[in-house]
Amino acid sequence: MNNPASIGQPLDRVDGPLKVTGKAPYAAEHQLPQQPLIGWIVEASIPKGRIKSIATQAAEKSSGVVAVLTHHNSASQTPPHEPEEEGRFTQSRAMLFDDHIPYHGFPVALVIADTLVNARHAAKLMEVSYESAETTTRAGDEADEIPSELDGGMEPDITQGDFEQAYQGSEVTLDVTYTTPHQAAAAMEPHATIADFDGSQLKVYISAQLIGPSVQSLATTLKLDQDKVRVMSPYIGGGFGSKLGVHNEAVLACLGAMHLQRPVKVAQHRRHVFQNAPHRGNSIQHIRLGAGTDGQIRAIGHESFMPRARGYEFAEPTGASARTTYRTDALKSLHRVKQVDMPPCDSCRAPGHAIGSLAFESAIDELAYKCGQDPLAFRLANMPDKDPSTGQPFASHDLAACLKEGAEKFGWKSDGQEPGTRTEGRHLVGYGVASSIRVNMLMPSKTRIRLDSDGTLTAWADMTDIGTGTYTILTQIAAEGLGLAAENVRIELGDSTYPDSSGSGGSFGAGSSGSALHDACLNMRKKLLDVAREQGLVKDAPEEDARFEDGNLHWGDQTLALTDLVRQSGSDALEMDGEVEPGDDQENYSQQAYGAQFAEVHVDRDTGEVRVKRLLGVFSAGRILNHKTARSQILGGMVWGISYALLEELMLDERYGAFMNRDLAEYHLPVNRDVPALEVHFREEPDPRSNPLGSKGIGELSICGAGAAVANAVYNATGVRVRDFPITLDKVLEALP
Repeated sequence: MNNPASIGQPLDRVDGPLKVTGKAPYAAEHQLPQQPLIGWIVEASIPKGRIKSIATQAAEKSSGVVAVLTHHNSASQTPPHEPEEEGRFTQSRAMLFDDHIPYHGFPVALVIADTLVNARHAAKLMEVSYESAETTTRAGDEADEIPSELDGGMEPDITQGDFEQAYQGSEVTLDVTYTTPHQAAAAMEPHATIADFDGSQLKVYISAQLIGPSVQSLATTLKLDQDKVRVMSPYIGGGFGSKLGVHNEAVLACLGAMHLQRPVKVAQHRRHVFQNAPHRGNSIQHIRLGAGTDGQIRAIGHESFMPRARGYEFAEPTGASARTTYRTDALKSLHRVKQVDMPPCDSCRAPGHAIGSLAFESAIDELAYKCGQDPLAFRLANMPDKDPSTGQPFASHDLAACLKEGAEKFGWKSDGQEPGTRTEGRHLVGYGVASSIRVNMLMPSKTRIRLDSDGTLTAWADMTDIGTGTYTILTQIAAEGLGLAAENVRIELGDSTYPDSSGSGGSFGAGSSGSALHDACLNMRKKLLDVAREQGLVKDAPEEDARFEDGNLHWGDQTLALTDLVRQSGSDALEMDGEVEPGDDQENYSQQAYGAQFAEVHVDRDTGEVRVKRLLGVFSAGRILNHKTARSQILGGMVWGISYALLEELMLDERYGAFMNRDLAEYHLPVNRDVPALEVHFREEPDPRSNPLGSKGIGELSICGAGAAVANAVYNATGVRVRDFPITLDKVLEALP
């Protein structure tokens, strides 16, 4: 097929013109018939305790104020975190429920006014007195709670073989501890919601990655039937896990709208987002590795210690990379958590793999040097032939090929030069390598499509686009499926009245929602073939010879316009459904996407400043649905990897459970000066076991390994191994000879 919109082609984003012209409405920008009132959140100033008294009179009398909501006058709600048997995305997220303060910054009131200025001013007039309670805000290696399960349904503890015997019997051993700090999702769009309630139906314009669970959570929280709640999230300005479910601002906006029966908008300010939105907790990772003098890994041990927000069930699978990347005789992977009085710790940019690979791939590098082997050769010598954690066969395994191709393109040299001896002027020069691995998942998804008699195909799903290019790749799947031009395809997303889809998160969105659309297109093709046969337009032609191209069905010696076939069906339009469910391949095979990343860094020997000069990656993620958007996803992940290695750290005041650097100025993220020449290559090998499209999740793949490649390059440049991330210049300078 020579269709410029077919799968794999670098089609420009179909929603691009809407976004650059300001016509794509984000959560805070939806236009309603009645202008929304503005809600401003009043935050608790203590780390934990209860509200003794709250005086609202001054705020209520302030100019433009319409209402002040507290736990005294808000609507009846289901208690927080109930029902217990539900997951965290569908439980109650009750706000202003009672006088309890679970953490610093927790909402204690909502001031609703005619303007933002008036609401914010009135909020300052609120007088709240508290009774403080004993607070725990720090979780270290004393964490001893075994989580019921890890994010993604993984087991918290896994052992294969006799780890202690294998470790003690190894000729070369490594026993190290790595730490990573609290980290923020830091999406460009702050969390915001507009809610509108007419006494019966609640309409919620929100920035949420998962539509169905958001409906369920709001309905549960507010004691409404689910069919009375409509959630809409057509455009999202980044999520990175922090917008998977509904949170403070969504519930508060709904409470305001239900109280006043008028639209209410609540948009969190940036400092509120940094304190209250779900974040990644700090980690302590104790890693023990053993190998023979021949460089064969014999023992892999990984123990993770992290915080868990009190009452909030989430545990990050930090040991995921250690479990599956390299062959070993014995494996031990444990996860422990400790409850803290903090905002929710939750999914954040490749949960588990991102910070797990940062530590584990650095430790693997340490072991390679300790064995006297080149880090690349050491990795290649320890490729697994089955999943070390489960014994399952791999659906596909292309890691070695990625490492080899990446080494060739990067110019990797196994010259045996000692770390800290390669220089350019006053700069120390180093090279690093790391493997990238990220689990591939297929989630249940449904889609409905309609082919109109004018040749327009419309597809509906409550799938979301968080900036990843979902509108575009779904357009391509539909265009290829029925041989249409991109301009004849219309994708409608992000509305709970549409069929249930996977939503966006965990790198499963494109493969899951795309496979459901693919199935719908196959069903539509079959229907069109049936119409052609029933109308006697084609005779004695096998179905496998039918081709859909240029808006036509080419079958046998006939060329039939799809517009004519729709009319021949006796209707103005044909509708079909499609769906996908995980099957035996997801149950019986270990499925990952793979990559290899190579970094060059220069370190100023006088200041300790690290500059990444080059970062190159080769990735294997099945069939690439759009080479342009896929490359963009990979580039973004590589930037995040650099950020984890060198920059990001939410600084916690442990006395109050308050983050101190709560804005984009003081929470350091990469800017143009920090990002080097990035080079991306794909090894495109469709995997039929991953999903019907043969694609794999790519959104989080390059985050995993990029930071470790940079960290390993810093060691190669300086001979200094920094195990406390991020690698800031003071840590490097202090250790330089």
